Formats: sequence, structure tokens, C-alpha cells
Amino acid sequence: MTTRRIRGAVLTASGAEAPYQDSLPLQVRDDLALSEPGHDELLIRIEAASVCHSDLSVINGDRPRPIPMLLGHESAGIVEQVGPGSEDISVGQRVVMTFLPRCGDCAGCSSEGVIPCTSGSRANENGTLLNGDRRLADSMGNEIHHHMGVSAFATYAVVSKRSVVPVADDVPPEIAALLGCAMLTGGGAVLNVAKPQPQDHVAVIGLGGVGASALLTALALDVKRVTAIDTNESKLNFARRLGAHEVLTPNQAEDQNMAFDVVIEAVGHPQAFEAGYRLLGSGGRLVTVGLPRPGSQAVIDPLTLTAGNRSVLGSYLGTSVPDRDIPIFEQLWRQGRLNLEALITSTKTLDEINEAMDLLDQAREVRQIISFGQRLPS
Repeated sequence: MTTRRIRGAVLTASGAEAPYQDSLPLQVRDDLALSEPGHDELLIRIEAASVCHSDLSVINGDRPRPIPMLLGHESAGIVEQVGPGSEDISVGQRVVMTFLPRCGDCAGCSSEGVIPCTSGSRANENGTLLNGDRRLADSMGNEIHHHMGVSAFATYAVVSKRSVVPVADDVPPEIAALLGCAMLTGGGAVLNVAKPQPQDHVAVIGLGGVGASALLTALALDVKRVTAIDTNESKLNFARRLGAHEVLTPNQAEDQNMAFDVVIEAVGHPQAFEAGYRLLGSGGRLVTVGLPRPGSQAVIDPLTLTAGNRSVLGSYLGTSVPDRDIPIFEQLWRQGRLNLEALITSTKTLDEINEAMDLLDQAREVRQIISFGQRLPS
């Protein structure tokens, strides 16, 4: 099998200390070998990749994964080669890479996004493609693990065809990249779980990439009132620019005795979860999409759950089905109702990847785009 020399950012050990500009957990290497696509696989030329907390969680050890691993998962690119069985996808097609491939045959894949794909989840945990194979190696032939079936912090990637969703050619790559994770998770939680009605008052707690995506989606659905909640003043100012009807800290919201019909919790911390629950009105729905550290615990009063007819709903990956939901977000963007451009706070080159992780860790950026062409306009 022939191989292609590629350039990519490889994590060789988890748990490095910040600042990552000093510890350099990600090594940008020019000597990586990528095998040609096998059955049901595609070779993708990466155009843009976003920097996401799921990447940072592998670096800092919150989400253990096999090492060495080539990180990056929220991305878009151009199909350059199709393997056997993938002829239904055209060379030259722009595609969004998604972070959990779907086999199409298991109970999870028949659950309309409620349960993740069993095979895809196992592959992600093991650092392989959907079929259990790896296509990455170093110059000595040592295998390198795939991140979420994608490994997008690289010039090229081989992925399962079940890890991509085609989009129209006029969708810019940086916009297409956002559709593969941030919008699926945050926007999906709004579309698929919260399902707000036009008269609802919706709150979003936590204004990182996922929370901001939930905020934009609620605005796109024209609900009556959307409130952004965060402890970070710069994030609240960002939410104002996104179009939030009001911005508050959690203490301000509670001091005003606010009661929401829908609360989206996108922090992944027990205190945010508890605050979100306290802000529910009677009949309200708390949808939690943040992933706290294993073993975290939160406390709610079960009497208020029953007496107030409240609901607490988990939404893993936005309860999304990528080939169902990505076209919805694409259409909302095309109609001018989903301001995805506003999510992009800066662009970087691959060589700046460790700096980008510092900025994400310090909550100084929402979505940074690693551009594999020219630097995008700011």
C-alpha cells in the first residue's frame, strides 16, 4: 500500500502543564506517513480545522486517549481520493468531518441520535477509524492513533466515508468546519432536545464554542427571548455581539429571580448544572451538554423536580444525526439566520497550535480556525 508524506500535530504525552507554548505537548512534524484510503474510506485534503475543548481535554488528560495521537476533529476539506465502496462520494467534493462515525447498523444508529453508535464510540476510544484500522505512522513505521476518526490538525487525513457529510461548494471551509462539532453539539441540543417554542424564554449558560452555537441556534429559531449567562465579562460582550437579547452573570440571573422555559448548560461543571436547574421556571427544561470530569456530582432538590414539573435532559453530541442535522444548519446559514462567521474569533497556522491551546485554556477565544491555505481575513 502506498503512503503519502503529510504534516501534522502529534500529541506524544497527556497531562502537560500550561502554558503549552512552553511545554509544547503538540509536535508539528513533517515526517508523518498516511496510507491510501481502504474500503469505504476517503483521502481528504484539509482546508480548515477548528480548535475545540475536546482536543484540549486529550492534552490535559481529562479525556484519556491512546498516545501518540494526531489531534483535531472539527474540520472541513476536499475529497481527493475515494477508496473501494466510496464511489457515491465525488472527488472534488467539499465535506464536513464529524467526530463520531455512524456504522448505520447498530441500535445506537437507529435511535435518531439518542444513543451514540456502538462501533463509532469504540473506534474513537481506541484511536482507530471505524473499521478498526489505522492509516497514520511516523517515519519509522510506528503507528499513530486517529483522533475521533479524523485527525484534522494535518495537511491530509484518511477517514471513513461515514465520518463525512458533503456540503455545497459555496460554503466556505471555515464555516463548514464549525458544522462538524460546535453546531452539532450546541445547536443540536437546541434543535433535537430543547425544541423551544416561539414564546419561550431560553437561557444559555457557558459561552464557549458549544454554548455560543446553542445561542445562535436559538436566535435563528426566533424564540421570544434569549439570555446569555457566563461569569466571564469578555464572553458576555461576545454574546452581545452575537445578538443575545440580554447578558447576565449567574448571580445576576438568580438575584433577579429569573425563571426560564429552557436552559442550555454548556459548561460541564456541577456548579453550572446546579445554577441552570435553579433558573428553571415551572415546566422548564434543563438540557445539559457540557461534559464534567468523571466523578463530578451535583445536587438538586427532587421535590422541586416533581412539584414544578421540571425536566433534566442530557444531550450527548447534541443528540445529532450528522447527515440529518448538518443540512439544516447549512440552510439556516444560507438564509442569513445563523451567523456562523461571528463564532470565529481568530485564525492560526498549524505552527501556532500550542499557542491556540493556551488561548482556549484561558477562555480568551471561542473558535480559532487553523487554516491550511492563506490566513483568513480577521
